[in-house]
Amino acid sequence: MSQKHDETTANLLIDEIEEDLRHERYANIWKKYAAFFSAAAVIIVVAVVGWQIWRAWTHEQRRHSSVRYEAAMTLLGQGKTHEAATKLAELAKNGSSGYRLLARFQQAEMKVHAGDLKDASALYHAIAADGGVDRIYRGMALIKAGYLDLSIKPPAIVAKEVAPLTAKGDPWRYSAREITALAALKEGDRAKAVSLFTALSSAAGAPQGLRARAAQMVDIEKAKTAG
Repeated sequence: MSQKHDETTANLLIDEIEEDLRHERYANIWKKYAAFFSAAAVIIVVAVVGWQIWRAWTHEQRRHSSVRYEAAMTLLGQGKTHEAATKLAELAKNGSSGYRLLARFQQAEMKVHAGDLKDASALYHAIAADGGVDRIYRGMALIKAGYLDLSIKPPAIVAKEVAPLTAKGDPWRYSAREITALAALKEGDRAKAVSLFTALSSAAGAPQGLRARAAQMVDIEKAKTAG
């Protein structure tokens, strides 16, 4: 055989040996880690199945809570307030998260309609203080409580409670500033109230209804001064 042929044969033999060694290494690696790979596969399957079960369960919970909430609203519409209140109390305790919150807001609204502003305010403040509730809804609850509190609490306390919401960028800042202006007016600080109402009446980002109310308050206070 020629030297070139011998070299080619040798190279092929080396390649074959290296291939065998690679297969042997892979086989050894699999033997060593087979249990780990199998366990990981089981974990993934269990996680996927668990997710599917959880999603189906939460969907059913929401559907069931929706039916219960509609039943409570039907009772309320029929004037059966006691029965509606009972169903809402149950839903607020063990309904799905969204409907629990909705039931709590509705409980407070029922107190407002019944003229029980103190209990309604307490319910709203409870929502506002609940760290498990999304911040936007805690702010909404505090605003609702603030408007009620103007009738049942010292205005300085009301203004202090809504003060954090008056900050620039807060989604409830305009309502909080309106409450602050009303509190100032109740305290007799007409200059501060007029200043706040004037700013609100021209605030581009404020809701139109709120701007209109603010402008009306400015006109009323100016008329009082002129008179």
